[in-house]
Amino acid sequence: MKRDRVRLLLALTLLAAPLAGCGIRATEVPTDFGPAPSRVHCSLADPEVTTRPTRGVPVQVFLLCGSSLVAVDRAVRVPDGTADTARRVLVAQGLLDELADSPSVAEKEAGYTTDVRGGMTVGGPAPEDPDDTLRLSTSPGDLTSYALAQLVCTFSDSAAAEGDGSVVLGGPAPDRPRRYECTDEVRSRPGSAEPPSSEVPDD
Repeated sequence: MKRDRVRLLLALTLLAAPLAGCGIRATEVPTDFGPAPSRVHCSLADPEVTTRPTRGVPVQVFLLCGSSLVAVDRAVRVPDGTADTARRVLVAQGLLDELADSPSVAEKEAGYTTDVRGGMTVGGPAPEDPDDTLRLSTSPGDLTSYALAQLVCTFSDSAAAEGDGSVVLGGPAPDRPRRYECTDEVRSRPGSAEPPSSEVPDD
């Protein structure tokens, strides 16, 4: 009987050795070998995940989550009676500020981030620009592909643009503005697919 117990202990030791050598810890608890759950689910539909409280005109901004752009709800304040041209610029600045602001705790836990940095401002067209031009304090060409995609998709989907899925952006004068488009490819792969752009004629 004693010899049987010794043999059993030796057998268990021999079985445990290869497991330890492979970095696998022996366990008596049944293990599920399915994929590990991920906290990055890019969804704010869960009851426990809510966006920050906001007041003003309802808008959406595009944040980064995983490898794509995802729209989240925000609001910007525009005084009543603001003229259309000034309203577009106010909305654009509000959207820019929201993009540059750090996502809420709930959004961070859901995997949301932003590549737009603070300190940028946006203004209306220069005298020779088309009326719908938005001029940034930083040239679009100096932005990261992620930040440019966020800006283009956010602006083109808002009252800051003409509503045709594009937006005319320029940097400080005499930088020539260009018309940028937010496409499905840009939304799904903002890091590698830059927004398509084209020259715009002088107004």
